[in-house]
Amino acid sequence: MRVQMNPENKKILVVATGISGIAASELLAANKLAFDVFDGNSKLTEAAIREKSAAFAACGILIGDLPVERMREYAYAILSPGVPTDLPMVESLRENGVKIWGEIELAYAFSKGDVLAITGTNGKTTTTALTGAIMEHAVKDVCVVGNIGIPYTGMVSKMTEKTVTVAEISSFQLETVEHFAPMVTAILNITPDHLNRHHTMENYIAAKERITEGQQQGQVCVLNYEDEVLRMFGEQLQSRLRVVYFSSERELEQGLYLKDDAIYLALDGKKELVCKVDELQLLGKHNYENVMAAVGITYSYGVSLAQIREVLVRFTAVEHRIEYVTEVAGVKYYNDSKGTNPDAAIQGIRAMNRPTCLIGGGYDKQSDYEDWICAFGEKVKKLVLIGETAQKIADTCERLGFQDYVFASSLQEAVNICYEVAQSGDAVLLSPACASWDMFESYEQRGCMFKDMVRELAAKNVS
Repeated sequence: MRVQMNPENKKILVVATGISGIAASELLAANKLAFDVFDGNSKLTEAAIREKSAAFAACGILIGDLPVERMREYAYAILSPGVPTDLPMVESLRENGVKIWGEIELAYAFSKGDVLAITGTNGKTTTTALTGAIMEHAVKDVCVVGNIGIPYTGMVSKMTEKTVTVAEISSFQLETVEHFAPMVTAILNITPDHLNRHHTMENYIAAKERITEGQQQGQVCVLNYEDEVLRMFGEQLQSRLRVVYFSSERELEQGLYLKDDAIYLALDGKKELVCKVDELQLLGKHNYENVMAAVGITYSYGVSLAQIREVLVRFTAVEHRIEYVTEVAGVKYYNDSKGTNPDAAIQGIRAMNRPTCLIGGGYDKQSDYEDWICAFGEKVKKLVLIGETAQKIADTCERLGFQDYVFASSLQEAVNICYEVAQSGDAVLLSPACASWDMFESYEQRGCMFKDMVRELAAKNVS
């Protein structure tokens, strides 16, 4: 183990029994550590939980409420990312001397090899997938894990000292890191998001910046120079870490930058062409920033620019991020379900190069939608609103003088409206600027349903 996990003859409590909780429990069971699981969903039954995994076969199971007297039985509580760290139950665990870890910290304790870790408000998944693809081209043993959809704990058993782990880490996961120490980190950007969880921007920024806390002297952090918060953070880090900046707005003396539709690496007074943007299969300036971040991470780790280039030119967009679906009657349909906050959704709009019917709305994360609506310009010809935030967004539209919006009661109705409104040469874009949890299990489910609906339209249009 990297970090001695010492339960001191006590058990470990796994909090929540979803994907992360199952993976954490399976890791503990594989290492013969005694644990119980707790799930606050009082509608669950013990039998239903035990059916989720063989790891639950012999452990204790608590459902609904966790009595204070039981808390003293545990040395550690392993929180799934969806469990807020300021819940009264979690505070009570702390007060009873229980060490609070997340799934990332638990996985790191048992994992082997080097870690490259990526966070940021937007672009994490694309950058992580691209970084993983570059590393898979350069070395034999790579694991891509984390918020990208693959639990870190679930891959630990496959790791050796030669493994390179590329991890997408969310702010939720960073709240509970303690010893987590990547060789290279990256923070792509910080814009308002998840304020219903973090409450203030200061808390959210602090959570993101925790990704660097375990790094050692001289290791690398890749940062977006055009993000003022990160530029200032980089200045603070430079006494301890090697900071590599990237910029989409200006030429840098040191770092990666975008100029004249090409990406360059400037290093020690020399500059080298990385690639031209028309060689890439990714659309939009935000994706060029993701490319620069991935280059900064992998080049800093020791991958040659020649190897990096080979992957850059063939890499395609990840699922649900400005993903081209198909064309129906001359209209191109794009799935950007991963645009779960206004800043991400702005990037989706910017990537469109034709008049666009936009589907937006969903679960309310206490976001402000003004900048998103201001980004519509002449590009958005119709906004179709769904979900919990529909009226809130409509009110902002009225205040800003944008009146080309309609309401839909379901995603299917929204797709149908777009099909009727869009003309040949237009685009239809699902880029909600909101989370999915009011109507769907996840943004993935929302995106997959959208693609299915669009493909049904295409089939009908052909017949």
